[in-house]
Amino acid sequence: MPDLLLELFSEEIPARMQAGAAENLRKLVTDALVERGLLYEGAKAFVTPRRLALAIHGLPAHQPDTHEERKGPRVGAPDAAIQGFLKAAGLFSLDEAKIVSDPKKGDSYVAHIHRHGRPTPDVVAEIVPEIVRGFPWPKSMRWGKASAETGSLRWVRPLQSILCTFGPETEEPEVVRFEIDGLKSGDTTRGHRFLSEGAIKVRRLDDWMAKLEAAFVVADRDRRKDIILNDAKDLALAQGLELVEDEGLLDEIAGLVEWPVVLMGSFEEGFLDVPDEVIRATIRANQKCFVLKDPSTGRLANRFILVSNLKASDGGKAIVAGNERVIRARLSDAKFFWETDKRTNATVSLEERLAKFGNVTFHEKLGSQLERIRRIAALAKTLAPLVGADPELAERAALYAKSDLRTEVVGEFPEVQGLMGKYYARLEGLPEEIALAAEEHYKPQGPTDRVPTAPVSIAVALADKLDTLVGFWAIDEKPTGSKDPYALRRAALGVVRLVLENGLRVNLKAAIIDAYKPILGKRYYDAASKELSDIENIAERMGSDDLADYAIRFEGSVKAVDPFEDLIPGYEGVAADLAADLLAFFADRLKVHLREQGARHDLVDAVFALPDQDDLLLIVKRVEALGRFLSSEDGRNLLAGTKRAANILRIEEKKDGVAYEGGVDAALLAEPEERALADAIADLRPQIEAALASEDFEGAMALIARLRAPVDAFFDKVTVNAEDRTLRENRLRLLADIRAATRAIADFDRIEG
Repeated sequence: MPDLLLELFSEEIPARMQAGAAENLRKLVTDALVERGLLYEGAKAFVTPRRLALAIHGLPAHQPDTHEERKGPRVGAPDAAIQGFLKAAGLFSLDEAKIVSDPKKGDSYVAHIHRHGRPTPDVVAEIVPEIVRGFPWPKSMRWGKASAETGSLRWVRPLQSILCTFGPETEEPEVVRFEIDGLKSGDTTRGHRFLSEGAIKVRRLDDWMAKLEAAFVVADRDRRKDIILNDAKDLALAQGLELVEDEGLLDEIAGLVEWPVVLMGSFEEGFLDVPDEVIRATIRANQKCFVLKDPSTGRLANRFILVSNLKASDGGKAIVAGNERVIRARLSDAKFFWETDKRTNATVSLEERLAKFGNVTFHEKLGSQLERIRRIAALAKTLAPLVGADPELAERAALYAKSDLRTEVVGEFPEVQGLMGKYYARLEGLPEEIALAAEEHYKPQGPTDRVPTAPVSIAVALADKLDTLVGFWAIDEKPTGSKDPYALRRAALGVVRLVLENGLRVNLKAAIIDAYKPILGKRYYDAASKELSDIENIAERMGSDDLADYAIRFEGSVKAVDPFEDLIPGYEGVAADLAADLLAFFADRLKVHLREQGARHDLVDAVFALPDQDDLLLIVKRVEALGRFLSSEDGRNLLAGTKRAANILRIEEKKDGVAYEGGVDAALLAEPEERALADAIADLRPQIEAALASEDFEGAMALIARLRAPVDAFFDKVTVNAEDRTLRENRLRLLADIRAATRAIADFDRIEG
């Protein structure tokens, strides 16, 4: 079957846009072909710094013929309806239509439409210009004379040529002819910008790739990455060194070169006094180079790997020398910043460094960075006993943790924040717990990032994330849809992982309210200060001694409230509402986390629906036990019986306008099956409650499984909606007892199945 090759050659495609552009081209073209009935066997997109290409294998030469039956108006319908039908069906007269009789609707016209499939090149020539004109670049431009015309082509950079061929492997392919803003499609491309000259005529994919390679272009992005990685490792090994791999940097460099040439450079050993991470950040950010490690010491070596887009006549000596000059200058700056920070930290106290944060706004509605740091410190101190940390040490670590944000090194290289705090803490001789907390309190920053395990680090990390979440919840800046500008989903997932992976018992509701206290306090103080100022102004204007005395008493009452210790009067309800809303958000994040581990989201819903479920560790244990129980035959059958009871109750409670809450009258239990069920519930309920109180969820599940037989027997033999109203209501209360017994475990109504 024929193959299609499409290449869009432009001045440049920025590296950050290449992967998305390749996927968009593949999807847009293949979706358009399939929509038009052209199925294919395989498709692969290619992208380099100058070209975006797509190869589609196994396309048919023509669209398939289509047959359609279109029903028209009734015989004798108005002429306007008849003419509309003929036009829509492509008929010249009613003679070309058939008449179909229907016993109920009478006779009506039907058109049988047969359409011949078009040649595939015609279809491609139709869809490609549409796709190119509407291509979803994050940023695009117009150029040349056409740029003055509204509606002219927009592309990421000037589009210079279009290659489009179609045909089977055994024949000379044809050029698919079309034109976009005066640019005509053809069968030629170009090679490397500097190493190749002139147009290159190509036929199909294998010919295109071979001729481009001969013209110093590696078209396959993954192959360019392999070349860079393997050559870099070989160069490092030859010097007895190891490459420090960096997948993000490798992706970026592969998008900058069409003909990767890997070279090695060096810098003075004196720069190795600077922390490894700063050296790496400097070389990576400024020159897009890899660093190398000395396996004997575990530290960086004074070598680096660069990737050129040129095969230079001097073997790359000039290119290496140019990179060395730039890196030497950048490392000189980094060393200066490092030395400056060391001198500053040796002479300036932590209190003086913290004072600088007073002038830095964290958020206009949440105060300064200094206020935020103090909130985190207070919360870390509160959380410390729950995670096995020393409260005073946790508070001190939290006050120190963000001090590196005002240093020269972090100002130049923000990506090393936290890490530099560890280095500075060690230089100052602070306890190792504080040094680790400075580095680790941002963690985990993603689903694959490691979780801190040191108690002080955990306390500060939890406090930092909870303050962020509570703060933005308090000012109603929550995530919406795909938008999450403050990374609140990541913060919540971080709390979930910190708690679960460290096996922590944390009362989240209490922690949320503790985090909310100082935020509420600031709001109270701000409002009270304004009111006090107004009272004092009025008292001064009116000369009122009574108002002046009131102002003094009011000021005293305001100052008597400590926002870190007291919940401001009247705000208890506000704090409880915020905690409930934020706990629902944690439930969603927990569902995501557990679903990735294979757990069912409905089980998380069922457990979270119970009152006072804010201990994440216990929730997970309960969910796991519930999952195992429901995978058993007893569990599945009991779930079915419980759902049946709940459905009956829901219908009858709505109809009767009352809520049946149990309280079965034993004297009204007429049938042996309902007496057996009532006795089983009465016997098992205290045992289930005792098992749950001791957190023996497996035991509780085993006990509730014993309800299966009496529940099954009850529904087999007993009619709930008896004609006798008294019997009916008593049996509904018995169903309510089933519901109550199972809800001690989870809300079975929320479980699917």
